[in-house]
Amino acid sequence: MIKASHLSKKFQKETAVDDISFEVESGKVTGFLGPNGAGKSTTMRLMLGLDNGSGTTTFDSKLLHEYSQPSKMVGILLEAKAFHPTRTAKNHLKILATEGSVPLSRVDEVLDIVGLKDVSKKPPGKFSLGMSQRLGIAAAILSNPKYLILDEPANGLDPEGIVWLREFLKSYADDGNAVFVSSHLLSEMSQMADNVIVIGRGKLIANTSIKNLISNNTKSNVFVRSDNLTKLKTILKEKSLAPVSVDEGIEVSGVKTDVIGKLAHGADLTILELTTRNASLEDVFLELTEGSEEFKGHNQMDKKS
Repeated sequence: MIKASHLSKKFQKETAVDDISFEVESGKVTGFLGPNGAGKSTTMRLMLGLDNGSGTTTFDSKLLHEYSQPSKMVGILLEAKAFHPTRTAKNHLKILATEGSVPLSRVDEVLDIVGLKDVSKKPPGKFSLGMSQRLGIAAAILSNPKYLILDEPANGLDPEGIVWLREFLKSYADDGNAVFVSSHLLSEMSQMADNVIVIGRGKLIANTSIKNLISNNTKSNVFVRSDNLTKLKTILKEKSLAPVSVDEGIEVSGVKTDVIGKLAHGADLTILELTTRNASLEDVFLELTEGSEEFKGHNQMDKKS
């Protein structure tokens, strides 16, 4: 696994990353979330030894520079346009392959994987952002590394590209590799990631599985329909619960479905529907990072209130 320990970074008097520790497990996609300015990119650079700071990051218990060929241990994408603009896409990858002792036949393989085979002889200087991201991903996987560290790889991708990226990264992790990926596309992250790390203003806020993050959120509730909602509401209020009428039923927070089911059964009520309605990853993210945004706008309603 990747193990980051006590990563910290200061810019003059400002702390960009504040004593962050976490692990990235093999066989899983780990999402890295945080508002703009939270310190995500700086954290990734610290992990790779590209920024001066404190703390250590080990890859299978060794520092990255201790490997004779680091690119075969970890593939990275930190900048979408990290290439010579007039060198063809294929030649760009050939140079990287030669430097990393990778067979040149692998170049055509990765170009095909990322969907750039037909434009491989074109200079990437005029590539769209989405095409540049695909070329960056091709470079990251060129050595077939055990780990991927990708900073906002979905930026500029069209809907088809985003779906491709999601399935590709999940498949890459399923092969026993580890993927550490940041993204602002929370709906995508909820479908892609197994685990999630959330930071705000350089501090660690959450480090858990996507499932636990959402299910343990205070905005999760239970929706229930019954043949006698009035009686059910009365019973719930007697138990110090606060049912709210919604969608021809009621929602109750702070309780599990089995509790409501037992209460209804004891009162001889027929339950027509009983389900947990979890908050979305976006709901959870906004709740966790409230107050840690570097830039916060105000809508017109805020101004009037």
